[in-house]
Amino acid sequence: MPLHHAVLALLTHRPNHGYELKARFEEAVGPQWGGLNIGHLYQILERLVRDGYVSRSQVTQTDRPDKNLYTLTEAGEAELRSWATTAWVRVGGFRDELFLKLLGAVALGPQALTTLIDSQRQTYLSELAGLAQQRRAHADEPLVAVLIDAAIAHTKADLGLLDSAAQHLGPLATTQSVQAPERSHAQAQGDTDETGGHGEMRGDRTESA
Repeated sequence: MPLHHAVLALLTHRPNHGYELKARFEEAVGPQWGGLNIGHLYQILERLVRDGYVSRSQVTQTDRPDKNLYTLTEAGEAELRSWATTAWVRVGGFRDELFLKLLGAVALGPQALTTLIDSQRQTYLSELAGLAQQRRAHADEPLVAVLIDAAIAHTKADLGLLDSAAQHLGPLATTQSVQAPERSHAQAQGDTDETGGHGEMRGDRTESA
């Protein structure tokens, strides 16, 4: 529940209401994470209140509707400490659409593979240029800068992966392209044999008649 724990982290220093938490989260993590949906945030807060990690109180406002104020409880601080000091372990594997695209390109042959790799390389280089601009713009925001550095490192690793894909998948794509005409020929031959067989059966029936 990473977002749940991020909300707990934002409540460690002072209570907040929902829209304040949304603004603080987006300011803290910067543009790489993306915005936080306010409806989803309120669902998170409801669960945190139900679990006893956050308490809710109502603040009366004279010129506006009353608002809910959320405060971190002792149980919430203990949960945050347990989560934030434990190493993160990847459990879902590496699911990236690029790997499925490589599967399709290899099946189509070496030209398709080269086209995909060249196109993807240009995309990653454009991403790196944009990330460099973001890094300069957020140089004085340490947490945001770390997240952008992670995105830069990840994108550079993806560029290296393309070189590996070209080296290791090129021969396989060539093999696939050679086998494809053979399969087509075998299929065509099978259709011809099947048609011929039917013709002989018709001829036998004619002679018998």
